[in-house]
Amino acid sequence: MIFVTVGTDQPFDRLIRIVDEWSKQNQRTDVFAQIGKTATPPTHIAYSEFLEPREFTERFSSADLIIAHAGMGTILSALRFGKPILIFPRIAALGEQRNEHQMATARRLSSMGKVNVAFDDATLREMLQQLDTLKPKEAIGASASEELTNSIKKFIAQC
Repeated sequence: MIFVTVGTDQPFDRLIRIVDEWSKQNQRTDVFAQIGKTATPPTHIAYSEFLEPREFTERFSSADLIIAHAGMGTILSALRFGKPILIFPRIAALGEQRNEHQMATARRLSSMGKVNVAFDDATLREMLQQLDTLKPKEAIGASASEELTNSIKKFIAQC
């Protein structure tokens, strides 16, 4: 199963629309998405606006692949569970976020070799066609590394 999540703060219509279109074109029936409140729900993938924590954990842990926004909770969970993750950061310039912190997170973790990232719509579509090549990155422990937490603290201090 492919589990798509947009987090709990707000919908991410662009991500869901692209995955929904890809699912239709490729006749995929193994996609489930947690989409948040949205005006345009998907028509070709199974979904729920929100999931209770227990169901979220069950779906996340049983998924073969995670597709998500660049939220740290989702990224760290994928790394902890050894799941391949494809992240698609929200873009503030498109009104999807208040600033470009998701782009910064994606760039940093991509440069560290920790995540697979699609920075734009075309790359996401391309990477969806090659999902079988996405492998889990090195798993992490229950706590973030000191290097990562220091990088996050530094980034937050700069905002």
